[in-house]
Amino acid sequence: MRRLSARLKALPVLAALVLPVAEVPTPAGIDGARGCMAVPRPQVSGARVLSVTAAGHPGGAALLPDGGHVVVGVPAFCDVTVVLTHPGAGDRVRVRVWLPRTGWNGRFQAVGGGGFSAGGSDRALVPPVRGGYAAASTDAGDRTSPSGRPDWALDPGGTVNEELLTNFAYRSVHEMSVIGKQVTTHFYGRPAAYSYWNGCSTGGRQGLMEAQRYPADFDGILAAAPAINWDRLTMAQFWPQVVMHDAGIYPSACEFDAFNRAAVSACDADDGATDGVIGRPELCGFDPGTLVGRTIVCHGRTVRIGQAVADIVREIWDGPRSTSGSQLWYGLLRGTPFTPLAGTASSPFGPAHGAPFSVADNWIKYFLEQRPDLDTSTIGRFEFERLFQQSRTRYHGIMGTDDPDLSAFRAAGGKLITWHGLADRVVFPQGTIEYRRRVEASMGGAEATDRFYRLFLAPGLGHCSGGAGPAPTEPLAALVDWVEHGRAPDTLPATARNAMGRKTATDLCRYPQVC
Repeated sequence: MRRLSARLKALPVLAALVLPVAEVPTPAGIDGARGCMAVPRPQVSGARVLSVTAAGHPGGAALLPDGGHVVVGVPAFCDVTVVLTHPGAGDRVRVRVWLPRTGWNGRFQAVGGGGFSAGGSDRALVPPVRGGYAAASTDAGDRTSPSGRPDWALDPGGTVNEELLTNFAYRSVHEMSVIGKQVTTHFYGRPAAYSYWNGCSTGGRQGLMEAQRYPADFDGILAAAPAINWDRLTMAQFWPQVVMHDAGIYPSACEFDAFNRAAVSACDADDGATDGVIGRPELCGFDPGTLVGRTIVCHGRTVRIGQAVADIVREIWDGPRSTSGSQLWYGLLRGTPFTPLAGTASSPFGPAHGAPFSVADNWIKYFLEQRPDLDTSTIGRFEFERLFQQSRTRYHGIMGTDDPDLSAFRAAGGKLITWHGLADRVVFPQGTIEYRRRVEASMGGAEATDRFYRLFLAPGLGHCSGGAGPAPTEPLAALVDWVEHGRAPDTLPATARNAMGRKTATDLCRYPQVC
């Protein structure tokens, strides 16, 4: 589908801010009595389509089924739902495809999920449809609870459901791309001229998995804050809880904040700009021991910083280590908030205790121990090391998503943009930087890699959004411009909000350059 005729490549299409708008005529699929129902069953290798349903939605405001959220400014669109299964798996995977009735820009865009959810959210489909894209997402057949628990992870016998894990890891996104393109082609009477992936966190991991396993699915992939290195990342997310458990001390968020404020104060100017953000956190050598003995006020109570708390902070910044002292993975960068990874809770009936990050907590409960009722608060260093190695051995091949050989994606003409906040409190940006370096080593060096894959780092930016640093404003537009016009981005426009809520425009430079 990638190699279309020159006529299709010349089709005028829309990219936010950078390309002119041109509407494709109203498709025959919604003409007269046929309405949105004239959608045949897609063909998917290795799967059986159980049903195809479609419903028309008027433009304006729309009530979204997933939670009753109301959105405005949505164009009239056709909502197609395809349900499929894999013989012998007993799964039911739902793929959603939204198709603008008018103003289609000639493109297809797939969107990803977050946490243990592969996607399927109506809200995620709204932005691309507003932008004129035919858009798709999939739930991968999972049953993630509203609290984020991966209830789909275990089969009735209490063991890991391998089929649903395969769906979540990589299979369902590929099948969604196949289905979405077929539905789009039928609806508009022509294939999409270009196909794009857009996701952050789990969605970023899914995008990189597509480049690694199914390199011809998308012309362009936007993979933000990608949760790659999943087998190590999820365990490293639990490390702060282990450190506090073994110390028998659970500092308050106020105490942790004092260390971050001190780190920012010490290292803010290292990049040549004093802006309340650590621009080069990897160079920040602030020693938490310098706060020992100082007093701070937390919720009206005076607290003196002790050596034990400083040691906890140092170990969290350092990252997980084995009992022999070898580095297992990365820790939080200085200037990054400690919560939710170092979450704590207090009780009027007892001492403070740990409150682990839900993804890490559930990874251990469901996928490593297969005991959803497990109390992870008792996990110390020896047990942590065992679980870390178990996670690597058992799940790296299916969930690591860190294969640096992108030669097939490059050969297919694909373009990849990744951006990551340097104050990401959930997915350590060092893992993304390491992956980029490994790709360079595999693909002929930095210059050769830059021809198809560019990384942008955002100082002070949190996980996918938030924080004190600048967030990219139109990264998808930059990707579209690169794919369709060959203009590789050296910078990404970004904006930051100050304490008064005012926006400041800036640029993010491609790695390894620093703006």
